[in-house]
Amino acid sequence: MFQRSSDRVEMVVEIYESADSVRGHDHDTVKEGGDTKKAPDTDPNTGGETACSRCYRVTAVCVVLLCVLLLTAVTVLWIKFTTLNTENNQLQTSYNNLTIERDQLQKERDGYLSTLDLCFKGKCFSFDYSFYCISNGSRNQEASRQDCRDKGADLVIINSKEEQEFISKILSSRKAWIGLNDREREDEWKWVDGTPLNTGFWGDGEPNGAAREDCVVTGANTDPVRSWADYNCNRQFIWICEKTDFI
Repeated sequence: MFQRSSDRVEMVVEIYESADSVRGHDHDTVKEGGDTKKAPDTDPNTGGETACSRCYRVTAVCVVLLCVLLLTAVTVLWIKFTTLNTENNQLQTSYNNLTIERDQLQKERDGYLSTLDLCFKGKCFSFDYSFYCISNGSRNQEASRQDCRDKGADLVIINSKEEQEFISKILSSRKAWIGLNDREREDEWKWVDGTPLNTGFWGDGEPNGAAREDCVVTGANTDPVRSWADYNCNRQFIWICEKTDFI
């Protein structure tokens, strides 16, 4: 009986030793050539991919998405900026055009007021569908023409004997600039609208000033018809404006 009891004790000891051996085994280690190495941290469901590689891939995807979002935002902002800049340029152009129109209207208004002032003073006349105004002061020929243009008119163009006689009558023996000169070429007289002179009403011996006298006045003598004379364009005389489309 003692022998049988001893055999049972030895069997129990062997069972406990086997259990301890199983509990002390590390499934994550592998013995190679007598050395124990820890198995790599892999996931059998991802074909051996490590957690580190998965983290790197997720980070790369996030960076790409962020870059796409930033590029989209920059593109949208650039398109918006371009659109606003174009609209600003259009508004500036419209503002400039309106400013020019405003200045032109003010200039025309001032011209009409000046014309009305001359009419109230008895210095405006009409003849054969044209409207004439005689200036108050004296200026050179170029400044005289500019005043007429400011009024929407120009220096008078005389086309007939009847018109010449009418102008001589309203001038009452005063000299006044008309819209005739030979500035471009000597002795090639042209009106301010560019048309050449066909019929002239020159006084005796006129024109006689050669290159020194390129502009023309009427009323240089008492003859109501033949009263033109050439003068230096810088001389100071009154002038006559003519407007043909006042109706």
